[in-house]
Amino acid sequence: MPEHLSAQELYQYTDQFHVGDKILLSGYVYTARDAAHKRIAALLDSGGALPFALEHAIIYYAGPTPAPPGKPVGACGPTTSSRMDSYAPRMLDLGLTAMIGKGERSAAVREAIIRNKAVYLCAVGGAGALAARCIKKLQVIAFDDLGCESVKQLYFEKFPLVVANDAHGGDLFSEGRSAYAR
Repeated sequence: MPEHLSAQELYQYTDQFHVGDKILLSGYVYTARDAAHKRIAALLDSGGALPFALEHAIIYYAGPTPAPPGKPVGACGPTTSSRMDSYAPRMLDLGLTAMIGKGERSAAVREAIIRNKAVYLCAVGGAGALAARCIKKLQVIAFDDLGCESVKQLYFEKFPLVVANDAHGGDLFSEGRSAYAR
């Protein structure tokens, strides 16, 4: 498995990832936070068209800040992923390949990751300005009225990530705690 991966080919490798693996991700990823997830769930419930196809998609739990002159985005750090835990299993079951955020996931999300051979990747929290350096393009694609929480399509170039939950049941958070338990 290569260290540098295209977002469009990530789904081909998800069953090869293991907790702690580091990757550099390039390609198109979608942002969605709490409010956008609520609207996506409503669209799924009503049979409406989604703003992007879930099959093989990657969602970055982030709300990019407005771009300064000459840049595609301001700061763009990860938000706490557990806030999307009630939505994630359904989206994974519908083909979502990966989620990017920070913090632990619920047992239901971890089970859905295993069931769907998906992956949860962590980005460094508190480093939104540094993360923004890896974003080369940004386009709002849905829910513009949500401002920074609208759904955006980002183009990453070598965005550094760590595998936090893998398709084999590995969990970086529980394994990390047990490694340092006395």
